[in-house]
Amino acid sequence: MTTTAEPPLLHDPSFRNLYLASAVSQFGTQVGYVAMPLLAVIALDAGPGEVGLLSALTTITVLVLGLPAGAWVDRVRRRPVMIATDLVRAALLLSVTVTWWLDALTMTQLYGVAVATGVGTLFFDVASQSTVPHLVGRDRLTAANSVLVGTNAAMDVGGRSSAGVLVALAGAPVAILLDALTYLWSAVWLYRISKPEPAPAPVPGERLGRQIREGVRFLFGHRVLTAIAVQGGMTNLAFPLCSTLLPVLLVDELGHPAWVLGAYLAVGGLGVLAGSSTAHLIGRRFGHGRAVWIVGLTTAPFALLVPFVGWSVWISAAAWSILSFRTGVNNVLLVSFRQKVTPDPMLGRMNATMRLILMGAVGVGGLLAGLLGEVWGIGTAMWAGAALMSLSWIPIWLSPLRHEV
Repeated sequence: MTTTAEPPLLHDPSFRNLYLASAVSQFGTQVGYVAMPLLAVIALDAGPGEVGLLSALTTITVLVLGLPAGAWVDRVRRRPVMIATDLVRAALLLSVTVTWWLDALTMTQLYGVAVATGVGTLFFDVASQSTVPHLVGRDRLTAANSVLVGTNAAMDVGGRSSAGVLVALAGAPVAILLDALTYLWSAVWLYRISKPEPAPAPVPGERLGRQIREGVRFLFGHRVLTAIAVQGGMTNLAFPLCSTLLPVLLVDELGHPAWVLGAYLAVGGLGVLAGSSTAHLIGRRFGHGRAVWIVGLTTAPFALLVPFVGWSVWISAAAWSILSFRTGVNNVLLVSFRQKVTPDPMLGRMNATMRLILMGAVGVGGLLAGLLGEVWGIGTAMWAGAALMSLSWIPIWLSPLRHEV
């Protein structure tokens, strides 16, 4: 009996449209990731505390809205949510460029835009991760996530390196305008997805609070999902401690041009690209669970080189790239595992609960970076992040996922 090989994922029109939407908007997001704090530093003379707060506000809203977002997404079709949030984020970022041209930009507006775009990103990401199993089927999740994460990593490289050059040539407001246009692009391609999305299961009379509690109990009642959440929380707390104040350190204190910051962050994107591209091979060789903690353990020592950025930017950047390689591996293997073990009606709530932990940690890390930078200096914040990063493989090693094949 012969079997017919499944066609490549990108031959599927619906997945291809999701892919095109994700790839270009991710490019723009990374441009904005570099351009927004640079705009605050260059145009508004923001200090470490203000830059740390700006970084935190893009993610801290998940602490308030993360759980309700998941329960709500499980009640509606997900594609319209993604399109609406793309359009809203495009309008918000356009307002930053317009007010700068009118000489009316303030840190208060940047803070407000950071909060509102953070809300949009929360709803978009919960809906997007819950859509992938519907589009490709659970047996192709690892392949689909490898394509999406790998391409997003490539966009990280292109976006962050281009942002430094674009800011130097045209200014940060133009870079932010580009970010807005990529969200419009994303909305167009999401609109073109043709695969019908089934209506969510009706929940007559069921309160939102009860649904939220079910999602939280599901995640924390699953030993492996709990370990993934703890590991991800540690990593996502550590990364902003190391990176949030880089615009202040590299551009303001060390006097490097903006392109150096973009190049530093782009090197990290190369690491994510390499990790996501090889994750399925590493997982096949060691087993998916074992691969996660083995890669985490072997890359851990390089975290302690990141704070030496003042001594050598490029040694620090190389270490950052190695840590980002681990992130690429984890983003494919752990996200695929989360999607495989979660029933369809629970996907939104699981993803939202996980996102509450992961992105909440990013927000807290940004706030801690600003606080430590103001009180004890930028180096203290980076060393705290490096120490935490070097230990973040331990929760997986202590869990049943350690033996998962």
